[in-house]
Amino acid sequence: MPSTWFCTALAISALTACVQTPAPAPSLPAGASYVAMGSSFAAGPGIPQYYEATPAPCYRSTQNYAHQLAARLKLNLTDVSCSGATAAHLTGPRGAIPPQLDALTPDTRLVTVTIGGNDLGYIGGLSNASCAGLVAETGVEANCAPMIAPPAEKTYADLAARLDAIAKEIRRRAPRALLVFVDYPAVLPESGTCPATPLDAIQADGARYTARRLAEITRTVAGQNNASIITASEFSKGHDACSADPWMHGYPRPGAPVAGTPFHPNLKSMTAVADALEQLLLADG
Repeated sequence: MPSTWFCTALAISALTACVQTPAPAPSLPAGASYVAMGSSFAAGPGIPQYYEATPAPCYRSTQNYAHQLAARLKLNLTDVSCSGATAAHLTGPRGAIPPQLDALTPDTRLVTVTIGGNDLGYIGGLSNASCAGLVAETGVEANCAPMIAPPAEKTYADLAARLDAIAKEIRRRAPRALLVFVDYPAVLPESGTCPATPLDAIQADGARYTARRLAEITRTVAGQNNASIITASEFSKGHDACSADPWMHGYPRPGAPVAGTPFHPNLKSMTAVADALEQLLLADG
């Protein structure tokens, strides 16, 4: 069935969340099995409290969007999202951590996926460049990691292929599940920078380009696999790290307290995504 679009107003924002869905989403019964997968933008590092620390610290927050949604709709959540995960960690192990796809069963009714930023060096690149930018600006020494080169075109193509393979494997393992991709909320403003994003113009524009390509790849793969998508990249505009009402942590200045994980979603961001998911799931309820 071809994908269609509908838009729904978020309760906590005057913006509009546009959701691509192949059909009106089914209303899930209480107790339905929900598997949440992805990277730190799904896990929620920097948003306490965490509910696990082993076999490796994934920093999964009890207030990430999956936990908020599961609590509201009384779903049986298995959260296997993990900070630092790449698309390869959905299909294969990460040290002692099993492949995230192993959490699926034929009874799974909902799957959410937020992945791809680490494959492209997106947030790591922002952090490393910001560290170097602050050293140049303030003269305060810091142990900055090496700069990360912008992704090559093959890197984007490889990510698209991995996401497509992931979607198809989710369909195979959980044929009754509604599959929803959630893309990455806006980190930087649409133009310019601010003290919370100490980047030069070339670095900032490069990061924005990477973010656009990641959103495009996610949207394309969702459409090719009859999946829904929550476009956090769109409805979070105006809530970047430089905004008056940020949903994203910026890079900490020297001597300033660290409020959360740099260039990662805060609680407001996670709640906005949970709101959009709830609207999607209740649209036909």
